[in-house]
Amino acid sequence: MTTGVRRRMGVEERRQQLIGVALDLFSRRSPDDVSIDEIASAAGISRPLVYHYFPGKLSLYEAALKRASDDLAERFVEPREGPLGARLLRVMRRFFDFVDEHGPGFSALMRGGPSVGSTTTNALVDGVRQAAYLQILSHLRVERPSARLELVVRSWISLAEATALIWLDGRRIPRAELEVQLVHDFAALAAVSAASDAEMAAVLRSALSQEPNESPFADLVTRLVALAG
Repeated sequence: MTTGVRRRMGVEERRQQLIGVALDLFSRRSPDDVSIDEIASAAGISRPLVYHYFPGKLSLYEAALKRASDDLAERFVEPREGPLGARLLRVMRRFFDFVDEHGPGFSALMRGGPSVGSTTTNALVDGVRQAAYLQILSHLRVERPSARLELVVRSWISLAEATALIWLDGRRIPRAELEVQLVHDFAALAAVSAASDAEMAAVLRSALSQEPNESPFADLVTRLVALAG
């Protein structure tokens, strides 16, 4: 028989609960539209108790953002096995899973949420971009990228962000098509750079040599040939 007595949470456990509750609310609505009162109600505690664990909404937002940014960075982790095109496609699917789950929060983060100008927020976002950048270099098996390769990879990461934001605004293009398109975009950016840079050409040639006929990269070549014809 249960007594109905609620177990008292420890300090860290309560903090983690509040972060989870806030992240859930921030994922469904813009952080600007979520109040401390809502967070307290969803957590089953009083408003003053929220302030006992966090000085204000900004600090709670940054803690939730830290958890989300760690999650997003992990979405780019992929074993270096199999064709590059298939690996990038799996990464893009996990990336869009995150965007789907945290739509308003992701949009607020990239466009500027309640912590605009926050050094902590900027550092977290930059950390995710850097983690994604290093993961892509790892897939390309490059430790010291040339300036052109760095430009290609960082430009592609920015393109993925922009594509996700546009997709969230109405979702007018099927998500699966955009995931494939972004893999094609990576190949296209790399090919344009490789056309005028021998080092970039060697990297691309090495990646393409392992691509099967049914890969996203091969699909792009087929589409371009048909377009030219």
